[in-house]
Formats: sequence, structure tokens, C-alpha cells
Amino acid sequence: MTGFLVRRFAISIFVVLVVTLLVAWAVRLSGDPAVMLTGAGNVTAQDLANIRQGLGLDRPFYVQYLSFVGGMLTGDMGRSFMGGSSVARLVGHALPLTVLLTFVSLGLALLASIPLGVHAAVNRGRLADQAIRILSLVGLSFPNFWLALMLVLVFGVALGWLPPSGAEGPSSLVMPAVTIAVILTASTVRLVRTTMLETLSAQYIMVARAKGLREWVVLYRHALRNCAVPLITYIGLQFGGLIGGVVVVERVFNWPGMGSLAFDAVASRDYPVLQACVTVLAVMIVGINLAIDIGYGVIDPRMRNR
Repeated sequence: MTGFLVRRFAISIFVVLVVTLLVAWAVRLSGDPAVMLTGAGNVTAQDLANIRQGLGLDRPFYVQYLSFVGGMLTGDMGRSFMGGSSVARLVGHALPLTVLLTFVSLGLALLASIPLGVHAAVNRGRLADQAIRILSLVGLSFPNFWLALMLVLVFGVALGWLPPSGAEGPSSLVMPAVTIAVILTASTVRLVRTTMLETLSAQYIMVARAKGLREWVVLYRHALRNCAVPLITYIGLQFGGLIGGVVVVERVFNWPGMGSLAFDAVASRDYPVLQACVTVLAVMIVGINLAIDIGYGVIDPRMRNR
């Protein structure tokens, strides 16, 4: 088990380092922060050189990257190029909002998709099954940014029931969470239905029914429990896409999370902020997948040799 854990941790650290290295290299191709800071004013080449020196951009790339990694390890994410604010403080404010939005969306998706998937499997081929499959296909066809805009126009602008943007309270969380949950529910329903169909034909399910157990006990305590492993796997694999969807949705709803922070950093060529955002999100995604791998190793010893 120790060797399995060491291998998984080593792979996770390698992935995070590769991601941060690629981002650090790519962001420097987007433009010169010194030019952004000077705006449209008349500046000389010497002025730009002085600004770059003050920002530490005159150093070789590998020195800048190693300095960033060393700072992350000690909790020092540096200072924002725009305003000089502490990057750690900016991330500390935005990260909880993104985590809240992500897990509320995931919770809504699971609360909706599990009962719908089970109901579709039990009523295979009937009207209810067909309706749920069609609705899931429609849900998969919606781009998240389009659905977000439609919700804003209907519930935020036309009806005025919910705040169209910002984070003014629990009501501001409704539309962003529903936007993400709809897309995730549509795909999860199909997975639950498929795995339940395979499980319901198993012999132990027939035995449970023959014992006279209530149907909901058979479905949710026996059949659904055996569907949990592929469902957890799928959620873990979708976590990266879920984070990506959160970034887009946050921008549409002006939700002040990591997505909005990263978007503003890209627009202003704020290297420290963008690198910190990507690193934190990468650690979250890799951490979730690492936890799933470790869980597999605990449940099934055969997985430890893979």
C-alpha cells in the first residue's frame, strides 16, 4: 500500500508542476504587463525596462518560474501587477466562493440525477423512461454560457425574481448553481440509468425481491449501492470539466470566484494572479482524482499494482 501511495503522490506532483510550467510559459506569450501598466501614455523604452525590472520580468524565465514555485510552497503567492495587492489575499477571497458554487451545483445534480436515473431504469422502455432520456439529451445540448444568459434574461431581468449578477446573498447562488447542475444532471442521469439496468438484472436483486423487501429498499439500499463505484469515478473524472464550467458561469453572473479572478488576470496580463489561480485549481482537480485513486486502492487491492 505504501508503494501505491508514493506512486500516486509522485504522479500528482508531476502533473501539477507540468501544468504550472505550461501556464507560466503560455501566459508570457499573451503580452507585456509593462505596456498594460503604462496604458496609452507616451513612454520610452527605458521606462518600460524600468517597469519590467521592478516587476522582476527582466530575470530569465526559469528563475521566475522557480521563484513562483518556491513562493507557492511557502504560501507566498507574490503581489498582483495591477494594484500590488497580495495574491494570497485575492485567492483567499475568491476560492471559497468557487468551492461553494462547485459543491452546491454538484449536490443539486446528484439530488436530481439519481432518482431520475433509477426511475428511468425501473420503467425501461416506458413513457417515463423515454421522457427522461429526451430531457437528458436536451440538457446535454445546452452550452452552459447560453443557459446562463437565458436564466439571467428570464429570472433576473424580465421577472426580477433573482439578482442577475454578483454575490449579494444565497439568492445570488441560485442561477449559477442551476446552470451548472443542469448540464451535469443531464449526463449523470444516463450513467445512473445504464448502471442500474445492469444491476437490476443481477441474481441478488431477484433474491431481495423474493424475500418481500420493499421496492425502495431493493433499489436504493441494494442496487444503487453497487452503482456507486462507477458513479464516483464519473464524478471524479468530470470534476475538471465542472471547474471549467464554473469559470465560464462565474463570468456570466459576475460571481467573484476564481473564474472571474483568472479572467481579469488574463485581460491585464497579471502573471502572478493567473499562475496562482491555475495552480490552485490544478491542485483541487488532481487532489480529487488522487483521493479517488486511493479509495480504489483501499477497496480493491488489485488496483494497487496499476
